[in-house]
Amino acid sequence: MSSHKPGVTQNAYAKINLCLEIIGKRTDNYHDITSVMQMVDLHDTLDFAEADGITAECDDPALAEAGDDNLVMRAARLLMQEAGVERGAAITLHKRIPVAAGLGGGSSDAAATLRGLSELWGVRPAPGDLVHIAAQLGSDVPFFLNGPTALVEGRGERVTRVPSPPPGWVVLLCPTYDLKDKTRQLYGSLARQDMTDGLVTRRLIAALVAGEFPRTDLMYNAFERAAGTVFEGLDRLRYTMHRASGRDVHLSGSGPTLFALYPARDEPLARKLHEKMADAGMRAYLAATLR
Repeated sequence: MSSHKPGVTQNAYAKINLCLEIIGKRTDNYHDITSVMQMVDLHDTLDFAEADGITAECDDPALAEAGDDNLVMRAARLLMQEAGVERGAAITLHKRIPVAAGLGGGSSDAAATLRGLSELWGVRPAPGDLVHIAAQLGSDVPFFLNGPTALVEGRGERVTRVPSPPPGWVVLLCPTYDLKDKTRQLYGSLARQDMTDGLVTRRLIAALVAGEFPRTDLMYNAFERAAGTVFEGLDRLRYTMHRASGRDVHLSGSGPTLFALYPARDEPLARKLHEKMADAGMRAYLAATLR
């Protein structure tokens, strides 16, 4: 009889930023943020099986080329080290979330790896320990252990769950840009005028606590101006999406993904917009918010 456990499968969900404020620059050269992040049901899938050593395969050729330096491998090695595990795993990543799009796909994959391997190896790190490991991997990773809706502060390591909004639909428009060090470039393009004091985020959280659907005036993103400069043609795409929907269009993360948010009752309108964007040859997704 084999002592190997059956395999484990985890979904790694994408996120949008309902609100993203940058409070200022820290002494360690990172920025203090305050953001409300929301998971949506667009997801990657990761399969974990017992094996000798650790391997990771991906059906996205661009990610497969990253080799051992990808976030999934780093998460696996860090969990091994922190948990004192001497087991292996074969990890298979089925990629669906666009890469470097502002949707947190890589961070979500890393969080799913921490969850999946903890289950496969039978290790039970305390939630705080897992968040500590997640914070070493990247700013968004702790959120993906604590969704589906959360206030994220500091560099991204301070995560507090908040009530999810009423059910909704999101149309995501994900243009492709070949931009090296995207996040660094976007942060480098910020000006003093893009910084705020966190008031919009506090108001959004108050609305969520009251059970309200997020209003457009509470969906600020500090990167909006900079993204329009760094991503050539993004403002034109935003206008196209706005004209097709009659809705305000928002930026997710540091971009370039744009999104329009609809309450559940407007699902037919969301489907219509998704269809229009897809028919125009754009990379568009329709996703439901998670609760």
